[in-house]
Amino acid sequence: MTAPRPAVPLTDDLSRLAGLHGVATSYSPSPGRTVTASAAAVTHALAALGIDTSTPDATRAALAARERELGTRLLPPTVVCWTGAAPAALAALPEGTRLRIETEQGETRAAAEDLPPGVHRLTAVAPDGRTAEVHLVVAPARLPTPTGRSYGVLVQLYSLLSRRSWGMGDLGDLGELAAWAGRALGAGFVQVNPLHAAVLGAPTDPSPYRPSSRRFPDPVHLRVEDIPEFAYVTGDSDDVAGADGERRDRVRTLLDRAGRLREAVLDKGALIDRDAVWQLKREALELVREVPLGPGRRAAYADFLAREGEALEDHATWCALAEVHGSDWHLWPTALRDPRSAGTERARAELLDRIDFWSWLAWLTDAQLTATQRAAREAGMPVGIVHDLAVGVHPQGADAWAQQEYFAAGMSVGAPPDAFNSRGQDWGLPPWRPDRLAASGYAPFRQLLRALFHYAGALRIDHVMGLFRLWWVPQGLPPTEGAYVAYDAEAMLAVLVLEASRAGALVIGEDLGTVEPGVRETLRERGVLGTSVLWFEREWDGDGRPLPPDRWRADCLATATTHDLPSTAARLTGEHVELRDRLGLLTRSLEEERAEAAADIGEWLEVLARLELLQGAGGGGGLSSEEAEVQAVHRFLLRTPARMIGVWLPDTVGDRRPQNLPGTWDQYPNWRLPIADAEGRPVTLEELARSPRLHALMEVLRAGAPEART
Repeated sequence: MTAPRPAVPLTDDLSRLAGLHGVATSYSPSPGRTVTASAAAVTHALAALGIDTSTPDATRAALAARERELGTRLLPPTVVCWTGAAPAALAALPEGTRLRIETEQGETRAAAEDLPPGVHRLTAVAPDGRTAEVHLVVAPARLPTPTGRSYGVLVQLYSLLSRRSWGMGDLGDLGELAAWAGRALGAGFVQVNPLHAAVLGAPTDPSPYRPSSRRFPDPVHLRVEDIPEFAYVTGDSDDVAGADGERRDRVRTLLDRAGRLREAVLDKGALIDRDAVWQLKREALELVREVPLGPGRRAAYADFLAREGEALEDHATWCALAEVHGSDWHLWPTALRDPRSAGTERARAELLDRIDFWSWLAWLTDAQLTATQRAAREAGMPVGIVHDLAVGVHPQGADAWAQQEYFAAGMSVGAPPDAFNSRGQDWGLPPWRPDRLAASGYAPFRQLLRALFHYAGALRIDHVMGLFRLWWVPQGLPPTEGAYVAYDAEAMLAVLVLEASRAGALVIGEDLGTVEPGVRETLRERGVLGTSVLWFEREWDGDGRPLPPDRWRADCLATATTHDLPSTAARLTGEHVELRDRLGLLTRSLEEERAEAAADIGEWLEVLARLELLQGAGGGGGLSSEEAEVQAVHRFLLRTPARMIGVWLPDTVGDRRPQNLPGTWDQYPNWRLPIADAEGRPVTLEELARSPRLHALMEVLRAGAPEART
């Protein structure tokens, strides 16, 4: 990366060069207002793309080179063909251009008509001798959207503890929740937080949105007792002697420790301690691994290794190296910072056993995730498990190490200043380079999606606007000194639609907040559902009042809240304002914040009453006013045409606490709280299943969505 000089002004040449590389020189924080990006932001972004703008001469040379490249090339590195439509790029080729298409299926074609879905290799030779070898992505024009309506629950898996979990919710708990919710509640899906692998080491970053790898799941979610070999560690006999007896005793000790860890969270008010849970599970898994795999299990493991290939080897190698050298690969010995170096190759040989250990963990976790989706579908869920794809990865983690060529060095993803945050946001996640993605035919993105769709009934894309553009923040500069960098949204969407269609899965885009014009329309055109949260659905282009239910969009997942927002009970009671006041997060006086929150809720309650959705409170109805209001909120969601309706699982028992409070770090226990009732008492999965309040709320959904099982 060529280091830019921030003092370079935003000249016409620099602006033109930036535009030709997809770097925006302005942004709109609000309608009707445009802000010019700083020259520092633009030059840093171009430098991360390998473009030298350190002097006016260098800028002019880079501009001339880019104009020459674009003017002479036949085709972009990746061309999209939607089924039933001719690619515009091919139609613009000079008359007489010869095509040769080598399909994924092994065929050779001379024309782009009626191609099977896939990522094919296209060679074009023009009459003047120019040649292009590019990737051709052929995708269905649109993903099928649900024909009926389904409702389901949203949960942060770690917060869902049963009396069998080891201090945090696990995949056994998720399977139980799905099987119960499908059969007993008529639910069509369960949406969970990202289950991506976390960066190793303690303390671990508890946020599931800053993972080490998005490609591979985290073994901390394993239900250890569900691993087939576990039974052979514990044994059924008390007279087991020697090494086997010692292993059995060690496992029993670990189970006792796990029980104490679980009881501390459920019965003694302790926070979820992910690091302590992983320490216990890791010790247990080391013992389980000593049990040889049977022939069938060994063959299944070999198939998994072959399927995942180099990506798994890289991930497991990073894990093994992190055990020795620490989790930040930037601080490793120089030779090990390159996954393809001779030094790394020698380290692979030396750490072969540990690499196999981490590969084995990935296999076990993949198997339990697959079993969880199977359990959901067997319970009658038309969708099953909705997994969550984080917007990026931790800069110190496995993906950033293994895929360095695809990440923009010295850059971080964030958000520009807007009406809600004048300082902007820096999320600390390195962005993908759009040029390298396109040159590879979006191979890393394809592989990531294929891995997730292997066990997902649907995939939620966090910050789905990132398929179109991302706010790049140069390292060392504030978020205000960032710039938008564009991605080939058509190619990104084509890959997404292709992989989802192959898996028969739905896609839900998290499109909350400020969204570039045309994005929601483009997503809808391709069958990607949006996300609508009740409190944000207002007549923003009119009087600002709550949007009537019949004017909501149909192609969306509609909810009352999310993991980043107050629970419904907290919002209705105003307790979210009191919490922010206690933590010093208010930007206005407590009285002003209380008044605004009360006015907002009052307006919504007026709407709910006018629509006769407030039922059962007082007068012999048997419900508290709060429970009646929570039910009314969900009756309102049922009045909308939304194809999917999600219930935040903590809302079913009156939980007051948000799982994550944006803007806090150590002031609030983000990502470490178990589901609790209105008094803050942790509620187990078994208690949830018996909760009258939960059943009453879910009956509202069942009664109001009779077509949910279609």
